[in-house]
Amino acid sequence: MKKKYELSEVLEVASEAGHILLENGAEISRVEDIMSRIANHYGVDSGNFFVISNGIFTTGNSEKVSKAGGQASTYANVDFIPIRGVQLSKVRAVNQLSYDIVGGRCSFEEARERIRQIRALPPKPIWEQILATGFGAGGFCAVFGGGYLDCAAALVVGFILGAWILLVSGRYLSKIVGGISNALLATLLCIVSWRIGFAESLSNIIIAAMMPLVPGVPFVNGVRDLANSDYLAGLTRLTDAMLGFFCIAIGVTASFLLDGAVFGGIVSLQGVSVNPETESYWIQALAALIGTMAFACLFGVDRIQYLGMGIIGALGWMAYLVLARQAGATAPVAALFSAMLVCLMARVVAVPARCPAQLFLICGLFTLVPGAGIFWSTYYLTSGDLDMATSFGFAAAKVAVAIVLGIVFAMELPQRLFSRKNSAH
Repeated sequence: MKKKYELSEVLEVASEAGHILLENGAEISRVEDIMSRIANHYGVDSGNFFVISNGIFTTGNSEKVSKAGGQASTYANVDFIPIRGVQLSKVRAVNQLSYDIVGGRCSFEEARERIRQIRALPPKPIWEQILATGFGAGGFCAVFGGGYLDCAAALVVGFILGAWILLVSGRYLSKIVGGISNALLATLLCIVSWRIGFAESLSNIIIAAMMPLVPGVPFVNGVRDLANSDYLAGLTRLTDAMLGFFCIAIGVTASFLLDGAVFGGIVSLQGVSVNPETESYWIQALAALIGTMAFACLFGVDRIQYLGMGIIGALGWMAYLVLARQAGATAPVAALFSAMLVCLMARVVAVPARCPAQLFLICGLFTLVPGAGIFWSTYYLTSGDLDMATSFGFAAAKVAVAIVLGIVFAMELPQRLFSRKNSAH
C-alpha cells in the first residue's frame, strides 16, 4: 500500500521542483506535469497547481490526505519567479528525478535531497561561457556569409562581449539597460574592427556578434506554450523575447549614430554579402556545428550533450541551405521545413538521451533565427530608408512565423511515435 506523506511537505517538494524548472527555461506544461506527477506519487492527489510564466500558485486541502491521528492542514503557497537566464541542465535533472520518483527508484527523503542538490548546481565556469560566446559569434559569422577574417573579428568581439555580460551588465545593470549596453558594446567593437581593417564585411560580423544576445529560450517556449493553448504564458514569453529584440535594435542604432557623429554620417553598407571562402557545404556544416555547441554551453546544457545538439543544429542548417540553393525555396519555406526537421530530430534524440526534447530544440533552432533580417531592418531604419527597413522587417517576421509553424506542426505528432510510455520527452 502506497505510503501517505505530510501534505505540506509533499507540496513544498513539488513546488520547489516547479520553481527550478520555471526559472531555468522549462515550458509551462512540463512544469505543471512534473509538479502533479511528484505530488500524486507521494499520495497527495488534492494538490492544485497554477503556473504562469513568472509564478507558481500551489494549493491543497486535507480532505483526501490520510494522516495518523487526524487530517493534515490546508496548504497554500505563492511563489514569484522572475524571468532570468537559463540553466537547462537543471531542467534535465528535475525531469529525470520525476521519472525516478514515479518509477519507485527514489524515496521522498531522497527526492528532497536531490532537489536541494539540483538547486545548488553551479553555472558554467566564467571562462567557459566567455569562450562559448566567442566561438558562437565566430561560428555564426561563417553561417551568415562572413569570410575567415570576419570570423576572427567576430570571435574576438564575442570574447569581449562575453566578459562584459558576465562581469558587468549581468551583475550590475537592469535587464533592459543591460540588453541595450550589450548590443551597443558589441556593435561598436565590430565597427572599430572594420575601420582598422580587421574585418571585411561589417554587416556579417555585427549580425554574428548579436547572436549571443538573441532571446531564443523565451521565443521557443512562448511558441510551445501557445501550441499548448496556454495563451497567457505564451504571449508573456513572446513579449519578453520581443523586448530582447527591441533592446538589440536600440543598441545597434545608437552605435551607428555614435559612429556617424564622429565620422560625419552613417556607414554605407551594400547589403547581404556571402564570402566564397566559407560558402561550401562542409564549412557551413562545421560552422553551424560549432555555433550550436557554443549556445548549448551558454544555455547551461550538460557537456555530454554538446555534440548531439551541434549535430542537430548543423543538419537543420544544411536542410535550409539545400532547400534554398538547390530547390530554389524562399526563406520562409526553407525555414518552415528545416524547423520541422530540427523539432523531429529533437524528439527522436531526446528518448535515448533521457532528457526533454526542448533542450535540443532550443539549441538546434538557432541557426534558423532571422538575425540578418533583424539587423538590416534596424540598419535601414537608422539610415532613414523606411521602405527597405519595412521590407527586411517583414521578411524577418515571415521567417519567424515559418519557424513557429514548423515547431507547431512537428509537435502535433503523437509522442508514441518517438518513445515508449516512460520516455523523457
